[in-house]
Amino acid sequence: MPHIVQDIHSTILKNGFYFVKSKHLQMSRERAEQFYEEHKGKFFLNRLVNFMSSGPIWTHVLAREDAIAEWRRIMGPTKVLKTIYEAPHTIRGQYGLTDTRNCAHGSDSEATAQKEIQFFFPEFDIEKWKTDEEPLFQSGKVQFDEKSCEHMPVLQHGTSSQGGL
Repeated sequence: MPHIVQDIHSTILKNGFYFVKSKHLQMSRERAEQFYEEHKGKFFLNRLVNFMSSGPIWTHVLAREDAIAEWRRIMGPTKVLKTIYEAPHTIRGQYGLTDTRNCAHGSDSEATAQKEIQFFFPEFDIEKWKTDEEPLFQSGKVQFDEKSCEHMPVLQHGTSSQGGL
């Protein structure tokens, strides 16, 4: 895993987030256009789509108290040049290149988060997770699995629900 990705994952963990679901994938141009369809007709769309489909990306479902606001805080503002000076210790302040290559995305509301989770994780049942697994996350009964880049609920005797960790 490239060191920047490791640094970002470490920042996420240090800020009290749980990795509920993670995928490492390559988006096609068509898929990136679908994801950013709200920006259709805007001058930056082509650059954004080109960047997002230019190589592999990580997508995550993150959880913690006030997750959306906290994620947006540690990401930093979208405008990278401004961010470098005003919030240099944020993810975008450290690793962003331009406004369309700012290295991180975050949902702006719970409704948007649910839509984006379904886009990348259609198999993930948010309501089932909230009832079955969220209580384990809230009580800290999870372990981080570096290979999958996910927190796994710990059942009995230190094993996770995904096999022995």
